[in-house]
Amino acid sequence: MRTAAGAQRAGAAPPAPRAPPPAGPELAEAGKQQMSTAPDTADPSPGQQAVGGRGSNACCFCWCCCCSCSCLTVRSQAEQPPGRASQELGAEEPPACEDSPSPTLEEVRAWGQSFEQLMLTPAGRNAFREFLRTEFSEENMLFWMACEELKQEASRSAVEEKARAIYEDYISILSPKEVSLDSRVRELINRDMEAPSRHVFDDAQLQIYTLMHRDSYPRFMSSALYRDLLQSLADKAVEA
Repeated sequence: MRTAAGAQRAGAAPPAPRAPPPAGPELAEAGKQQMSTAPDTADPSPGQQAVGGRGSNACCFCWCCCCSCSCLTVRSQAEQPPGRASQELGAEEPPACEDSPSPTLEEVRAWGQSFEQLMLTPAGRNAFREFLRTEFSEENMLFWMACEELKQEASRSAVEEKARAIYEDYISILSPKEVSLDSRVRELINRDMEAPSRHVFDDAQLQIYTLMHRDSYPRFMSSALYRDLLQSLADKAVEA
């Protein structure tokens, strides 16, 4: 048995020798074949994502980079300095002061006697309005004056147009010039605005008049504006 086994092993064909690894040009050629057959799974770099070598210059909505692209238009609008629209909307100037001659010393002294005397003349209303501006409550005088102008209108269409303008400027809660009114007066105005008349704001006008009389008028009388005006007119009277 040992002899047969040994003979069998002796007669077996020797294993085939392994082929040596390719070297030189063969190795390079094998590498090219592996790269050509490998799946393209790697993500392209940011520069390879764009077509035509434009890279990151392409905008987010289209592959092109033309100047008329919609995203560039949106971007240019977004880069505008903030507040430009609000500045343009807030450029409206308040109504000009009433035309009136310079007040006399007697008139200015009369303003100190009663609020009615102050509101009676354009010069008195202008001086009081200037004081209200320093207290950021000029809208009270503007509203009162607008109501007086409304009462002078005769045309139905003109009354409705002016009444709606007054409502938007001084009654609406969305207006920056809203005057302070109680809920009862507001309800009356909202009800009557369906067909406004010349007297639609009478209750509101009286309420604002009373507010100016009780609140602002005493401070005006003790203000430097009134004292300086009175003193300058008194000095002119002495010089004359």
